[in-house]
Amino acid sequence: MKTFPDENFLLQNPTARQLFFEFARDLPIIDYHCHLNPAEIAGNRQFKNLTQIWLNGDHYKWRAMRANGIPEQYCTGTAGDYEKFEKWAETVPYTLRNPLYHWTHLELKRYFGISTLLSPETSREIFDRCSEMLQSKEFSTRNLLRKMKVEILCTTDDPVDSLEFHKQVKEEGFEIKVLPAFRPDKSMQVENTEVYNEYLNRLEEASNINISSFNDLIDAIRKRHDYFEDMGCRLSDHGIETFYAEDYTASGISALFNTVRSGKDLTQQEILKFKSAMLIELGIMDHEKGWTQQFHYGALRNSNSLMMKKLGPDTGYDSIGDYNAGKTMGKFLDRLARQDKLTKTIIYNLNPRDNELVATMTGNFQDGSIPGKMQFGSGWWFLDQKDGIEKQLNTLSNMGLLSRFIGMLTDSRSFLSFPRHEYFRRILCNLIGTDMEKGELPGDISLLGKIIKDICYYNAKNYFKF
Repeated sequence: MKTFPDENFLLQNPTARQLFFEFARDLPIIDYHCHLNPAEIAGNRQFKNLTQIWLNGDHYKWRAMRANGIPEQYCTGTAGDYEKFEKWAETVPYTLRNPLYHWTHLELKRYFGISTLLSPETSREIFDRCSEMLQSKEFSTRNLLRKMKVEILCTTDDPVDSLEFHKQVKEEGFEIKVLPAFRPDKSMQVENTEVYNEYLNRLEEASNINISSFNDLIDAIRKRHDYFEDMGCRLSDHGIETFYAEDYTASGISALFNTVRSGKDLTQQEILKFKSAMLIELGIMDHEKGWTQQFHYGALRNSNSLMMKKLGPDTGYDSIGDYNAGKTMGKFLDRLARQDKLTKTIIYNLNPRDNELVATMTGNFQDGSIPGKMQFGSGWWFLDQKDGIEKQLNTLSNMGLLSRFIGMLTDSRSFLSFPRHEYFRRILCNLIGTDMEKGELPGDISLLGKIIKDICYYNAKNYFKF
């Protein structure tokens, strides 16, 4: 039976292998952006079988299964757990050259010690073996994090969230820091007036502030921002289509808020003005506390309206968008910089055509205050595969300082996703090792080894100062 991957996976020359095994492999993990459920960490959940921990909620796998002709009942539907896994195993051989093939086998190997290729022929054996292992204490959520040497992870949390599970984890003395990240997207989403006002009612309850004006809204968000700070939060995160930088006045935004609060809809131009004002106010809050602000932009979400209505968001019906972001990105960052309110910033693009845009735009706002203050974020979503990661690393190398890059994250909802850090580290070591072998970088293994260690771990540790 053929096994995969071997120990030299993605490492195509001796120097790449030396860099990985001596400098990168054993470093701890700082996963500063993920979507893990903190309740499952607080409860130290143990999953009943491989489907529950590996397929449930994984829209990457669902997309592949649909493309392979698998009916929806085996993705998000009512089929049994083994039936769903069997259909995933049927799909895996058809994912060759898709990162799912790499991730699937890397995760089977690192967590369960399985090097057998997943296929219909091996499906039952692998499912039973892994499901049995998941019943042992070694495979509880907390022990899975320990197994992967996770040191710090940041979840993604709405301002109205109670953070009760983060508090529980901390009070119980769990040695891995599980910190919230402030995701205020819903506080900006005025497209649907009814939904937005319902959200403001929840924000009122969480903040104990009556929200009857725009200033009240900012006060309520600031109060929650303060609470997140007390709970160890050091990052915000924004999921936006593009950057917003319309001209506006304070009185104009107050009037727009009153319109929305009265139940009336805004025009498209008014929506952009409101979002522009909110983004600035949130950026100022982050600067005041020394947080890092993250921007994930460029997704074209929920294109399939039929499936959106049936299944809701984040179920595998999003794609890369083609928004023109350069001018508004620069204008937004400049507004904060002119006020001396531009905090540490990470920008992640989803369209690879924007690589050079983001790499050069972040360079416009480096101010010498700290190394790498403005970061071109790692390959995200459709780009967190070998080709996308290499392109991001090469663009950053050409137009910025790769040596100051803060490295990889999982952006995942799965407790089995942490080998993505290994995946990134192998790609990085192969890229640098290949340049060394070609004579394009010095043959100084200690010099390049230090840069590898910095990118994989130490830059993030020094940047965030959790």
